[in-house]
Amino acid sequence: MKSSHLFLAGILLVISTLRAAAQISIDEVRAEPQDVKFRDELKSTSVDVDYFSLARYKAERAAIRKERNYLEIGSGLQGTLTSYNDPWIAVSGGDNSIALVASFNLRHLFKKNLFSIETKLTAKLGYNRMKVEVTNDNGEKESNGVWFKNQDEFVFWVNPAFKLAKNWSYGSTFQFRSQFVNGYKSRTEQERENLKSTFLAPGYLDISLGLTYKSPESKFPIAVNMSPVAMSAVFVENATIRNNSWVSNKLGWESYGLASETATSKYEGGSSVEINFDRTFGKTGYLRYRTTIYSFYGWITDIGLENKINDYTEYRHAYEAWEQAGKDPKTKPRLAIHPTVRWTNTLDIKATKFITTTLSFQLYYNRAQNTEVQTQTLLSVGLSYTFKNK
Repeated sequence: MKSSHLFLAGILLVISTLRAAAQISIDEVRAEPQDVKFRDELKSTSVDVDYFSLARYKAERAAIRKERNYLEIGSGLQGTLTSYNDPWIAVSGGDNSIALVASFNLRHLFKKNLFSIETKLTAKLGYNRMKVEVTNDNGEKESNGVWFKNQDEFVFWVNPAFKLAKNWSYGSTFQFRSQFVNGYKSRTEQERENLKSTFLAPGYLDISLGLTYKSPESKFPIAVNMSPVAMSAVFVENATIRNNSWVSNKLGWESYGLASETATSKYEGGSSVEINFDRTFGKTGYLRYRTTIYSFYGWITDIGLENKINDYTEYRHAYEAWEQAGKDPKTKPRLAIHPTVRWTNTLDIKATKFITTTLSFQLYYNRAQNTEVQTQTLLSVGLSYTFKNK
């Protein structure tokens, strides 16, 4: 019995094995070798990112401004002091005195393409103090220290221009000059009736249109402005000054060349020439010389001038006869217009960076004001400082 069971179990085992073998079969596969190439199907796209840097922007703008602009500012304070005590004055004589002169200079030049504009501002104001003898209320003479100005002028100059050729440009020039404070006849005559100048009395305005030549040589930096069309104006806006007298019994309006006592200004048309020279010597700039010559001739106004007399002696006789006849403005004799000339010179000698000796000389000729040439010379030593942006 047991043997039959074992037999049957063996037969079932063989049948199950054959059935499993019939379900699983493995075939031999022979694949041909092929080259495999990989391709990148993704497209690359460049992306530009604009990044704004405020620091870089400011640096670029500062570099452009420095390239287009030249700025020079200078200031100075010069003076002298002389002092003696009473024993010295009693034995050797002498007079205590103080002299102070303050100056300011500014020059700015802007250039962009063919356009340029140059601006200058110069100003001087000086006082000195000396003892003068005056009579007090008791009729006794006494010495008092009196302040009296010896320098007082400011000049504002503007020159817009367009470049025409290498060394030539065309444009216009505006120049205005006047003074800051009151000026009097003398040290001992400083009352209202002695007033002869103040702000805008007089004031001078010069406007010209023409060509300018600038030398390319750095050793000879000269600029010549030739204006065939120009205007010159004088303003005396203070009535007291127009009616005061301080020169040869002439009233203020005559001294400044006005047409009548009611006139506050005078305008003349003509031509002008201006020459400028400014050079610094030495690597340290120990020496600097500046000069300006300006001349104006009012030939346009002179052509239509009524009652014109060319000879000065004949003019004086006619003028005296006009005064005796009652001073009729319609018949007033007029002297033919002469060219005006103004020549300023400044020589700066630097001992150190802050100590400078300055020698200035000024010549002025205006036949309408005075038949003689007016000159002024000033030598001073003091502190000075100049700033330049490049």
